[in-house]
Formats: sequence, C-alpha cells, structure tokens
Amino acid sequence: MSSRHERVQKSDNRLRSRVQSVVASRRVFPFLAMVTVVFAVGIGILVRFIDHKDFHTVGDGVWWAVVTLGTVGYGDIVPHSAWGRFIGVIVIVFGITFLSFLMATVTSLFVASDQAANDAKAEARREASENETRALLRQILDRLDATEREGKSR
Repeated sequence: MSSRHERVQKSDNRLRSRVQSVVASRRVFPFLAMVTVVFAVGIGILVRFIDHKDFHTVGDGVWWAVVTLGTVGYGDIVPHSAWGRFIGVIVIVFGITFLSFLMATVTSLFVASDQAANDAKAEARREASENETRALLRQILDRLDATEREGKSR
C-alpha cells in the first residue's frame, strides 16, 4: 500500500513539475493540446474495439472522443452499446473535470509565476533603493569626516 502511495506521489510530483516548467516557459498550449490528443487517441482506440458497430474506424473513435471531450456533442457518431455509453460517460466526466482542473491549475501557476516575477522586480527596486540610501549615507559620512578634519585643522 505505501509503495503504491509513494509511486502515485512521485507521479503527481513529476506531473506538477512538468506543468510548472511548461507554464514557466509559456508553452501551455502545446502541452494542453498534447494531453488532449493523447487522451482522445487512447479513448478513440478503446471505444473502437468496445463498440465496433458504431465506430467503424479508429478515426471515428478519435473524432467522437475529441467532440465529447470538448463537450460539443455533434451527435454524428453516437455509441449505442452499454459499454460504449459507459465509456462516453467517463469521457464526458473526465473531459469536463480534467480540462477544468487543468485550466485552473495552469491559471494559478500563471498567477504564481507572475507574482514571483513581480516579487523579484520589487526586491530589485528595494535593493536599488537601499544601495542608493547607502551611497547617500557614505556621502554624508564623507562630508562629515571632511568637516571634522577641517574643524580640527583650524
């Protein structure tokens, strides 16, 4: 049980890391497209073999999966068998849940990435301000030293 939990945790960490790197590099669209295509092709192949009467080719299965994932539902290809409809329910629930969750995650990572960039800019401005303050203090101290030396020499 714990080794399964550890594998799931490692897989989750890899996925999270991958999503974060994709967001940081601003390559989100290709990532989302790839995940959707892989899922649609997998479901298309599965539904072709489960319900071959309604899905004459793998292409029909992929088309149906994409249309169903996108919640468009044209109705040009529809599963009629119980297993085909069961897969349809899974695709609908997964499509809505997965894409909504993925979009929310990506959005929050964009916000976090932008916040980190803003924080870095604010830190750079703060450091610049501190450096300017230090430089002014050095000038004041130098003038004070010069004034004291001038006062002692009189």
